[in-house]
Amino acid sequence: MKNLLLIAIITVLGFCQVTAQNASPVAVSTTVVNPNAPKAKWDKTISDFGEIEQGIPKEAEFKLTNDGKEPLLIQMAKAGCGCTNLKYSQEPVLPGKTTIIAATYNAAAMGPFTKSITVTTNADPNPVMLLIKGSVIPKK
Repeated sequence: MKNLLLIAIITVLGFCQVTAQNASPVAVSTTVVNPNAPKAKWDKTISDFGEIEQGIPKEAEFKLTNDGKEPLLIQMAKAGCGCTNLKYSQEPVLPGKTTIIAATYNAAAMGPFTKSITVTTNADPNPVMLLIKGSVIPKK
């Protein structure tokens, strides 16, 4: 009797599981793409310094162009560590115009390095990762 009750419960639960999986509706995206939206175009996303001398800061420039029809805003630009300083304009980048994000690495620690800069704009909800890399050698 207990075995029969257990089999009946397992059968009902299995049926509910299969029905629940099949009955779930398919999600449909209703996102409308703005044809006039700003479009971020980078000249590069990696800057390789090669070998740089210890204690002598080095600067990389990343050029950002707005290829869209509405102003592009840099919502956030953040260096991955305190050894990298950023400079960039807070002003909107008008269509067809360009701005520069400058990243200065302090070159204090010896050896190879790869540092990241995360940039978020109103052109794309996904941030862009910029990289600076190289190797710090002893000062001559």
